[in-house]
Amino acid sequence: MNNLFVYCELEESTVADVSLELLTKGRSLADRLGCKLEAIVAGSNLKGIEKQVFPYGVDVVHVFDAPGLYPYTSLPHTSVLVNLFKAEKPQICLMGATIIGRDLGPRVSSALFSGLTADCTALEIGEFEDKKNNKVYKDILYQIRPAFGGNIVATIVNPENRPQMATVREGVMKKAILDPAYKGEVVNHDVSKYVADTDYVVKVIERHVAKSKNNLKSAPIVVAGGYGMGSKENFDMLFEFAKTINAEVGASRAAVDAGFCDHDRQIGQTGVTVRPKLYIACGISGQIQHIAGMQESSLIISINNDPDAPINTIADYVINGTVEEVIPKMIKYYKKNSK
Repeated sequence: MNNLFVYCELEESTVADVSLELLTKGRSLADRLGCKLEAIVAGSNLKGIEKQVFPYGVDVVHVFDAPGLYPYTSLPHTSVLVNLFKAEKPQICLMGATIIGRDLGPRVSSALFSGLTADCTALEIGEFEDKKNNKVYKDILYQIRPAFGGNIVATIVNPENRPQMATVREGVMKKAILDPAYKGEVVNHDVSKYVADTDYVVKVIERHVAKSKNNLKSAPIVVAGGYGMGSKENFDMLFEFAKTINAEVGASRAAVDAGFCDHDRQIGQTGVTVRPKLYIACGISGQIQHIAGMQESSLIISINNDPDAPINTIADYVINGTVEEVIPKMIKYYKKNSK
């Protein structure tokens, strides 16, 4: 009762990375609260699924194994969570800000009148003082996300209703195994007690999953271009540069909006979050929306002709110059010195 729950997404019989990231964060939050970390896995043919989540510090795994639960459809998964939460009364529920999470989260929060904060970039536990009603709430979940187009960072709290629910984007939290030998409890539920037959009215006849066109999320080196690249032709230089140094190409929202690059390469609050060993920002000013998606890169190099560009304040190295001058020289010297 009053524990922290994480809804785990599945692809075939594999727990999604975003869910493992949330289990990692959930473990630290649960430790702060002095409660258990519990995971929910709903799908079919789930024998041994607990082995994938226990190493992340999960105390209890709730397994819902039935043929109609995979692939994901809205109604049965909503019934699983709503009915489970009515019985277990968790204080917090976390899920990925994915296509599934954005469908499931609002349905569950609406049914439970709990509220939901979407696309969080940080989660913390703290105290909230309601000065209007002269109340102080202990151990509240701070649900932190950019707001007003990313111009401010808002901290949202839900002091009254439970569970406190939040969705978090993939890559925002770090994924880290707590203990490979960690053991928790497995609870195998009778799905028929949670899901009505009428919930299976939608059946997936055929399913196609498009493969990603790039490896941006896991690339060790990312070369990213912004509006400062000037044109699509100039932006194409980055693909040659990336090929030379075995990197992936990313872009800021401004570059994508200008038509320099496809949306699937957009990095930032409205794109993907990356944590490469080396991030080379080319012609990127560094708005907060973009920085939110790359600020945890191990090493950041900024190439910019504006010495006062915001990106320079978080860069480890700054090359002051135009991209048209600097990038061809970097390609030339890298090829020369790598022979």
